[in-house]
Amino acid sequence: MSFATMPLSKLNGGRLMEYEGSDKVNRVLGIYTKLLNGAVINKAEEAQCYGVNERSIQRDIDDIRDFLDTQSVEKGEVNSVIYDRMKKGYCLETIYKVKLTNSEILALCKILLDSRAFTKEEMTGMLQRMIDCCVPKSNQKLVKDLISNEEFHYVEPRHKTEFLDTMWDIGQAIRSSKYIEIEYTRMMDKQTVKRKIKPVAIMFSEYYFYVTAFIDDEKVRENFDVINDSFPTIYRIDRIQSLKILEERFHIPYASRFEEGEFRKRVQFMYGGKLQKVRFKYSGPDIDAVLDRLPTAVIESEENGIYTVKAEVFGKGIDMWFRSQGENVERL
Repeated sequence: MSFATMPLSKLNGGRLMEYEGSDKVNRVLGIYTKLLNGAVINKAEEAQCYGVNERSIQRDIDDIRDFLDTQSVEKGEVNSVIYDRMKKGYCLETIYKVKLTNSEILALCKILLDSRAFTKEEMTGMLQRMIDCCVPKSNQKLVKDLISNEEFHYVEPRHKTEFLDTMWDIGQAIRSSKYIEIEYTRMMDKQTVKRKIKPVAIMFSEYYFYVTAFIDDEKVRENFDVINDSFPTIYRIDRIQSLKILEERFHIPYASRFEEGEFRKRVQFMYGGKLQKVRFKYSGPDIDAVLDRLPTAVIESEENGIYTVKAEVFGKGIDMWFRSQGENVERL
């Protein structure tokens, strides 16, 4: 057998396999780079470019798909090489992200634990499912170790009520603009009363979830602190003993819609009441903490470390906050 007719795979003791392997790596990396840059891959053109047949290019694309599947497990970003009939070629498509980063999941777990909104059993289950679903397996133990002590010492709320299903039902009623009928245990006298309400939002504040709602019943409204109050009433969801979604729907004009974001900026400790403007002097160590607590607050002036601040707030909760600040706050 002459050198000219010898199979290439026999040359130099199989060194051609190294060349072929190197060529494939370069070819796959080249195609992958093009995909990352948004190019459309045409098998015939790539085959001609690299001096191989189209079956080789197809295997390269399949290898890239396998690699992307592995990356989706590790990084949580699902990418796929798809064939676009309109463009007559293959392109890279980012579908969605299914995982959170280690730092993101740690932050969410810490926030969840600090909320102290759920029973210990609920909290443990939610943390476990969050980690299982959102953290790559290789990092799950690390995240669990970072929250294990706080989870072990978690103190559940005194009401010990599991209310997630109730909250979901309220959310469904809000979405479909349906009245709900509730049996609610009042905080002051512990009496259970029945109310027919128009739910408009679910909010969270200081350990508890609340439903904000409007009431049509004139007899109930007679007992309001503010007669003909145009703002919603606030109910703690864990105090709802029973709930029924009615078929009757309500309509709130778009111009009069309830905007929980704006309401949330102005309400303190979820105490209802009239809208008011307050002014005060603050001499404490951290004015930023005040501005974070009162999102509508504006600094009018500052002199020798004493700030004059004004804010727009709902209800009596602001009085509780003033008292909690002691000598640092002087109401004007």
